[in-house]
Amino acid sequence: QRNGQQAAERRFPELAAKAGRAAYKQALAETGAVVVATSKGQLVERKADGSVTVIKALPPDKRVRIW
Repeated sequence: QRNGQQAAERRFPELAAKAGRAAYKQALAETGAVVVATSKGQLVERKADGSVTVIKALPPDKRVRIW
């Protein structure tokens, strides 16, 4: 039984990541919200319709605080 529990515990990060992505997509779809995020060295705006607008290029190793 201990091995089964350990196997289940090892899946927690994977399941949490999937749940987070699903919640993000659902929130965008239901609210029509806009999300500002970093992607591939750029600050981008993501809309519920899937469109992405680049706001600006970020310098390498630059951390951006959004809130």
